[in-house]
Parts: sequence; structure tokens; C-alpha cells
Amino acid sequence: LQVRSRAAKRALAVRGMMEAVTWSFIPAAHAELFGGGKPELRLDNPIAAEMSDMRPSLLPGLVAAAQRNADKGIGDVALFEVSGTYEGDKPEQQRRVASGVRRGTAGLEGSGRHWAGNARNVGVFDAKADAFAALEACGAPVANLQVEASGPSWYHPGRCGTIKLGPKVVLGHFGEFHPKALEVLDASGPLCGFEVFIDAVPEPKAKATRTKPRLDLSAFQMVRRDFAFVVDKTVEAGSLSKAALAADRKLIAGVNVFDVFEGASIGEGKKSIAIEVSIQPMEKTLTDEDFEALAGKIVDNVKKQTGGVLRG
Repeated sequence: LQVRSRAAKRALAVRGMMEAVTWSFIPAAHAELFGGGKPELRLDNPIAAEMSDMRPSLLPGLVAAAQRNADKGIGDVALFEVSGTYEGDKPEQQRRVASGVRRGTAGLEGSGRHWAGNARNVGVFDAKADAFAALEACGAPVANLQVEASGPSWYHPGRCGTIKLGPKVVLGHFGEFHPKALEVLDASGPLCGFEVFIDAVPEPKAKATRTKPRLDLSAFQMVRRDFAFVVDKTVEAGSLSKAALAADRKLIAGVNVFDVFEGASIGEGKKSIAIEVSIQPMEKTLTDEDFEALAGKIVDNVKKQTGGVLRG
């Protein structure tokens, strides 16, 4: 856990976030908001009335720290913490968690106004990227993770997600904070955050070594092809991307979603998702027939897994 904690800290610091160390004790109202408030986690003799409960989450302390910065004129701030949280009073009920918050315009690309473009407020996708960066640093198999469009009550519905490995293992949550949660925390937005459970990340099957795997570089040029699929509105872009990637993992180096469109021309209850597929030959230059065959496999796999059809 110590190795993973250090790796998560480095990954989040590289993303422009500053490390914070917050109190392990928080107000009872904040603890209840974040799923705590249990009698066994309430202190008999707290040092202050607002430090009565052991924290069930790192987020209340980080939100409070971000708000203190905002009150002093530093509204664009990104903070993270890697520490313990408490689900009960037993040793096995203490968790190792990496959490972070971004406020105002404190995105990965920088904060504040700039002559080259308009400032952008942080949102759910900033928190998602931070969460995945921390999980990847901890050794989680990020290519196999699923994101569900739901989350705990302190996040805004429709603007949050839960990261899972399989149907049962929850590795984290992310999203924009619910206005009612910010009201209880006496904070203001825009504000987004995440928390990933380091102790839930499975150990790698192979023993970790200091030797890096061999770097195989192709002598052949990468080719990018665009596809647009019409799917039901309920289909997630991530599901479509995974279906396209799984069509041929030896040739397809990556899939990027670059457009989502809804309108009368698409049809009722439908949407269009456009993806860019990066194709990297390793053994030979691909012919037109090879590309056509690969495109057919992509279209067939997307239809099989998501029901999507190629947009005409």
C-alpha cells in the first residue's frame, strides 16, 4: 500500500494538483452526508465541536480547504490527499484512499483567464481523468475497467460515475458535487472531485520487477480511420469504444471519441457517436483489402456488442 500510495501521489502531482493534509476529524453533519455518522466513529471528547467524527471520506476536508483558498482570493485550486478513511472502529474497516478536488478553472491545462482562449470551468471529465490517472499509477488494469453513470448522493446525478472492475469490485467514484452537498459543506462551485480506493486494486498476477518491458516500435506508419455509428441514446460512448478496440487488438492501437450528435436527422431515441480508430501495423504495410477487412470487423463487433449501425 505504501508503494501504491507514493505512486498515486506522484501521478496526481504531475497533473498539477497540490498535496493537502487535512484533519481526520470532521463535523457530524459532514460525516453523515458522506455515509458516516456512525456512533462508534463519534469521539467522546472531541477537541472542538466541529471535529466530532472520524471521517468516512477525504472529500469534506479537501472541499473545505479549497473553499478557504477561494475565500482568500485563490478560487482556482486543485488539491489531493492520500490517506485513511474509516467505515467502522475495527482495523479492517480503515481504508487507504486517494482523493482530489478541482475548483473554478483549475483544469489540467492550467487555470485562470488567458489571451489564447476562454477559461473553462472544471467538470466531471476532469475528475474522471484524475481518478483514472491515480488508478493507473496504482497498477489497476485501466483497459478492463467499467464506468457506470451513477454515484454516491453527494455527487450531481448525471454528472458522476462509479469505476468498477467486474460487476462487484468498486475502485472509485468521481463527479461534480451536488448543490445540496455544497450547501451542507458551506462551499461554492464549480467544484468536482474523485476518490479511488487503493486497497481495492488487485495485486498484479506477475511479480513486480524493476525491469521495464521491451519497447516494440513499428517501422510502419500509423493510419487513422473515422467511423460514425447510430446507437440508442442509452448506449455509452465508452462501450462503443471498447467494442471497436476489441475487433482486433493486434492492429488497433487506440480508439478516440471525437463527436456525439443528437437531432431529428438521427431519429427519435437515437444518437450518433463518431470515433477515430488508430491502426498500427507491426509486420507489414496493410493493403486496401486489409483495411476493408478490418473495417468490417469493427462494424460487425460494434453492432454485436452495442447494436450500433454505421451512419450513412
